[in-house]
Formats: sequence, structure tokens, C-alpha cells
Amino acid sequence: MLNPPSAGQIKDGGVMSKLSKFFTNLFVNDIGMDLGTSNTLVYVKGKGIVLQEPSVVAIDLNTSKVIAVGVEAKRMLGRTPTSIVAQRPLKNGVIADFDATEKMISRFIKKARTSFSFLRPRIVIGAPSGITQVERRAVKEAAEGAGAREVHIIEEPKAAAIGCDMQIAEPSGRMIVDIGGGTTEMAVISLGEMVISRSIRVAGDAMDEAIEDFFKKKHNLLIGEGTSEQTKINIGSAFPLEEELKMEVKGRDQVSGLPKTIEVSSQSIRQALSLPVKQIIDTIKLCLEETPAELSSDLVENGIVLAGGGSLLKGLTNLIQQETYLSVRTAPDPLVCVVLGAGKYLETLEEIKRAQKEYA
Repeated sequence: MLNPPSAGQIKDGGVMSKLSKFFTNLFVNDIGMDLGTSNTLVYVKGKGIVLQEPSVVAIDLNTSKVIAVGVEAKRMLGRTPTSIVAQRPLKNGVIADFDATEKMISRFIKKARTSFSFLRPRIVIGAPSGITQVERRAVKEAAEGAGAREVHIIEEPKAAAIGCDMQIAEPSGRMIVDIGGGTTEMAVISLGEMVISRSIRVAGDAMDEAIEDFFKKKHNLLIGEGTSEQTKINIGSAFPLEEELKMEVKGRDQVSGLPKTIEVSSQSIRQALSLPVKQIIDTIKLCLEETPAELSSDLVENGIVLAGGGSLLKGLTNLIQQETYLSVRTAPDPLVCVVLGAGKYLETLEEIKRAQKEYA
């Protein structure tokens, strides 16, 4: 519970600022959220990023109660008894299980609200640019059901561009590619709006699935999603490495049913990842082909910025640069670009509303 300023504090010279902060906390607790397939990040107005956890929820099937969310729930994936289900309620950037998503968002809101407030929060959520109106409505309804009094949706490419401080308000073409868990979002932005955008449901999760399929088909080895993700992080690459890597991978042999350990190289994993990586690059090329000529000339100078966890795949910048003939760089902190953009949008929400009323 938030305590009001004491009598001793009121005597201090900073009494007005303390009272102002106290009453602001009572009525303001607005949130920016990157509701991702793999991870959910939460930004609280005036505090910054306060939560970054896996988008996983564990539910007791007998009582329908949430047992855990985030990190705790992720540890349970593949390890639960029949009475408990640990799952990712979002698939390919959209809601796959409405009730579980609502419960997960509610828990994350409670975790993020570090102080007492009379009002339910306003929430700005980053969502894939390619979602349908039905999917967009599902996101809003899930957030409202979780306790939000007002929900605003911002397209993920635009949020990512704002979050990594791209000068998108200028009359100059700038391209962002956000490779998340479920979707890859890309857009060419000028004068603050997306001129060309593309969204495909191929991203980090598709890479993990490709690695699982590789072990199943080439080595008769069954591995879990945690193992495939760790393999991708440790030795996965999109471009030949200066020094190729190796690691041991543990799983269950499909033939004998017994535990088994094999050693694999980064070259093998790169081959396994070639299809999802090619799909991402082909879509980037398609987006560039549709870009107006003047904006294309701007991209020669401004290049492409990568964001999202998938952008951390080794050698991906090199491969995209080779395929597009444009300079490519990764955002300084690619994992938080979308939530920072949602947070910055939240900070200027009142100004945006006033501008919309003027143009209406």
C-alpha cells in the first residue's frame, strides 16, 4: 500500500513535489506492453521497463487456476503431470488460447504494478501489422478482461522503430525488420507512418522447429523446444562463421527410446535453419521491390535496422547485407525495441489524442 507523506516530510521544502508524486501514483498506472509469442515485456509510465518474462502460463486443469506465469511456468514446459498444463497461449504472434492469454496478461499487470492505484491502467500493446480485425479485437478484449480500462494497439514495426530511436518523423525512407518469436515484421517508414509493410509468421519459433526436425530426420533424436532454442543460441548461424562451433545435444533416441547424446556442428545447424532464414530474406526483398523509388534511394543511405530476438542469430546481418546490397545493422538493444516504442507512444498518448480530434 502506498503511504501518504508524513508530517515531517510536509515540513520539507519538497512537499509539493512529494504530494504531486503521491497523488499521481494514485491515479496513473499506465502500461506499454510487448505481448510476444516468446516473451512479454512491460513498460510502466514514469518507471521504464519493469518486467521481461516468457509468455508461458501454467494452469491446474482441475481448478482452472493459474499456478505460475513467466519464468516459473517456462521451467514446467514438458515436465508437468497430467493435471497441469504449461503452455504458450500465443502462436505466431496472435492469441491461440483466449482464456489463458487473459489470465497471463492479468498476472503480468499485477506483477508490473509496483504501487497502489485507484484506476485500472491504460495499456498500449504492440501487435503484428498483419493481424486481422478479429485477432486485433481478441487482443483488446483479452487486455480489457485482464483489467485494462483503455487499450490502444500499435503496429510492432512502428513501435520497434520508435523504440530504437529511428528518425521516422522525417521525410526520408527508413526500414525496420523485427524478427520476434512468432512473426517477422518489416516496414519502410516515412513521415511517421508505414509506407510499405510485410508480416510473415516465420521467425524464432520456426527456426526452433527447423532444428527439432533436423535432429528427428538426420539423427533419429527427439529434443524439446528448450533444447532446440539453446542450440540455436549457442551454435546457430545464417552465414559462415570465422570459427565454426560444436556442441553436445541430449535427447531421446526414436529407435531405442533411450536417452542419447550427439555432437553437432554449426555448419549442420546452419543448413537446418536455411529454409526459415530464406523465407525471411525473400520477404525483405519483396518489401524492397514494392518500395517507391525515392524511398529506395533513401535506404541506400539509411540501410536496414534489425530488431527482435531473432536478429541476434549469428551472421544474419552479413547474409541480409549480401542479399540486398544495403548496409544492415542490429539495434543497440533489439529485445526491448517494441516495448520501448509502446512506452514512448504511451508517454505522448494525450498529444496523439488531441491531434486526432483536430483532424477528425
